[in-house]
Amino acid sequence: MTTPPPQGNPFAQGQQQPYGQPQGQAPYPPQGGFPQQAGQPGFPPPGAPVPPQPQGRKVSFKLIKNVVIVLIVAGVAIGGYISSRDDANTASVGDCMHRGSTDDNNPDLEVVECSNAKAQYKVLAKIEGSFLTETLASSKCEAEAKDFQYTYTESGDGKDFLLCLKDYK
Repeated sequence: MTTPPPQGNPFAQGQQQPYGQPQGQAPYPPQGGFPQQAGQPGFPPPGAPVPPQPQGRKVSFKLIKNVVIVLIVAGVAIGGYISSRDDANTASVGDCMHRGSTDDNNPDLEVVECSNAKAQYKVLAKIEGSFLTETLASSKCEAEAKDFQYTYTESGDGKDFLLCLKDYK
């Protein structure tokens, strides 16, 4: 086995290193290799300015969650508005109504076009206020619309009102 020859001048041990060179190190640049290139370990050299890196926008879970919540709330609000546009509380005199359910205690009336085949009743009068009994509601409709056939009262969720209805044929 052979040993490599020593680096530098073996007879120059007592001499000083040239100005600017640290003692005990090889002269600059390093000998016996290629200069470092981008992508190699140690590049750029320590202390060199680092070029700016493109900033990738990070989307957090919290942001996604908040956007989803806002969309759900908006969807519920829009759906509620659309479904309430044709409720009985929006009815006025001359409108036609359709009975959505067969429950006499909660008939679920909705406004429809009079040309619609679903039209069953016509609104003869709409009276605002609270009505405690069926008899009181009938007497109010009697005073407003003589030929009414049905009364519909709604109370408890905002404005109380009474509709005086007649069959639409």
